[in-house]
Amino acid sequence: MKIHGDIISPFVRMCLVTASEAGIGDKVELIAAKALPTEANQQLASLSPIAKIPVLVTDHGHPIHDSRVIIEYLCHISGNKTLIPDDGVKRFRVLTLQAIGQGIGDAAVAYRYETAQRPEALRWRAWMDRLKLRVDTALDELEAAWEKDLAEVTAGSIAVAVVLSYLDYRLGDWAWRNRRPKLGAFHERFSARPSMQRTALPAA
Repeated sequence: MKIHGDIISPFVRMCLVTASEAGIGDKVELIAAKALPTEANQQLASLSPIAKIPVLVTDHGHPIHDSRVIIEYLCHISGNKTLIPDDGVKRFRVLTLQAIGQGIGDAAVAYRYETAQRPEALRWRAWMDRLKLRVDTALDELEAAWEKDLAEVTAGSIAVAVVLSYLDYRLGDWAWRNRRPKLGAFHERFSARPSMQRTALPAA
């Protein structure tokens, strides 16, 4: 299988960490592909109509996107029932935690595009403030209500661990650990897992 994308993208890395945790990391190859906000990547466009990363191409040549679908596919083909449980109550709790992580990633990547790609004179400060508030609110919720869930290795805790690493990498001045000791402790523990070490981000 091939995953087209960039390891810096939290959505790509979530997929790679999932593959590793599901025991099929050696069966997934990362194919370098970048997606810019204002340009269509023809490599991605040939695989997906939305031309965003990641896109997974199965061993049978079928493209699958986006990251949440890819993660479920990886769990399915590996036979893993822990990362996304079958039990209804547990399953939707995990998927909700995953959605929080994905939402943080969406807001953080959008903020990064606004500051790194858009000319300064055109930046929308109110939008940037809203993105930052969205991340802060989600982080506060994780600190207050998700400690037990984050103690387990699931698609949800993977998503959160990966986006926290992205915040460190791209938006370190946000100092997300301030006032969030439980979340900081979670990230330190999870970052030591082999799946995170194998997918470590390059030096900034």
